[in-house]
Amino acid sequence: MQLTRAGAVAALVAMTAVVNLARPAAAQDAPTPTSRTEALEQAKATKSTALVEYTPGRVEEALDRAEDLLLTGRLHVHPFFTSAYSGGGFTLGGGYITYVGSYNTLDTRGSITLTGYKRIESEFIAPRLFNRRARLSLLGGWREATQVGFYGIGTANTSSDDRANYNFSQPYADATLEVRPTRRYFVVTGEFEGSQWSQKGGGGSAPSVDEIYTPATLPGLGASPTYLHSRATVAFDSRPGAGYARRGGFYGVTVHDFHDTDESFGFNQVDYEAIQHIPLLRETWVLSLHGLVRTADAKSGETIPFFMLPALGGGSSLRGYASWRFRDRNSLLLQAEWRVMVNRFFDTALFFDAGKVTDKRSDLDLTHLKDDYGIGFRFHGPIATPLRVELAKGNEGLSLVFAASAAF
Repeated sequence: MQLTRAGAVAALVAMTAVVNLARPAAAQDAPTPTSRTEALEQAKATKSTALVEYTPGRVEEALDRAEDLLLTGRLHVHPFFTSAYSGGGFTLGGGYITYVGSYNTLDTRGSITLTGYKRIESEFIAPRLFNRRARLSLLGGWREATQVGFYGIGTANTSSDDRANYNFSQPYADATLEVRPTRRYFVVTGEFEGSQWSQKGGGGSAPSVDEIYTPATLPGLGASPTYLHSRATVAFDSRPGAGYARRGGFYGVTVHDFHDTDESFGFNQVDYEAIQHIPLLRETWVLSLHGLVRTADAKSGETIPFFMLPALGGGSSLRGYASWRFRDRNSLLLQAEWRVMVNRFFDTALFFDAGKVTDKRSDLDLTHLKDDYGIGFRFHGPIATPLRVELAKGNEGLSLVFAASAAF
């Protein structure tokens, strides 16, 4: 059946009326826009009426509850994955936090690894001194590392096949005061630590260090120096937190004085460090850069023991190499990461590391660098990274990193 022209018009009018009746009242009453600007504003208004409140999934709800417990102080028992020393392997541990007043805490914690690395310590933290301009930490404890790797001194003349192991134990007591005079970016830190390093022969599958070297060929072999270590740092720090950040930077100089009470193994050390996080796509992507130079000089008539020399290798420096792989009087480390935020609690990263150790400070240049690359996965909170897992490739093979802190 064919419609006449009048019938078609009548049908169109009827259909329009039905559609208008089905629209919300606000849409029916909206005037016809007379310009592009009015059309955009009308579209925004219409969209706002259809917004639905976001409902988090079960996993996000559980993580939100855990974060609330940590931030509100209702969680006392906590995991502790920090090893006694780098290179100890997978670490298990825990702690108990007691809240002393509104903000001050006392945290007693301990950890152990499958290779026998042990740590036990207590730390008192007062984070809001001097009208929230200062943070005080008082720390005391004991640790032991049973099979720390030593590969010789220098970069060019050492091989991964030259590994020997040593053991050390160390009681320590430390006081650190961090002050932000303006509550903003300028930071001054002072630290004083007393400790005794007791170096012995190591366990594990590699030979013990005292089977290969003697005190004449390896300074500090078998030594037990007692150090009074003082440290002062002056820095510009615009990061939201040192444990996790997607913007801001850190630029600082740290001066160390290691005073040996027997005046045999005393030395001075200076650290020059720069970190910059460059956010991209509203911090969803971040380009993170890190540079660190360390220089050490023995005091007059004294010697730097081999186990206190600046070192590279392991989860926080050259990640594609074994922990403490390279040692010498001076070190240079350069790192770059492309970090991608997957969600509020999980990031991935592609990274590249390069560095070297040298006997002479003048050799700290960009030639003959050792390098590696890899991929990392980080579980984090707003200002901390409790778990970092990375796979790195250097010219000596693959390395798997488990760490309880940010790379930098």
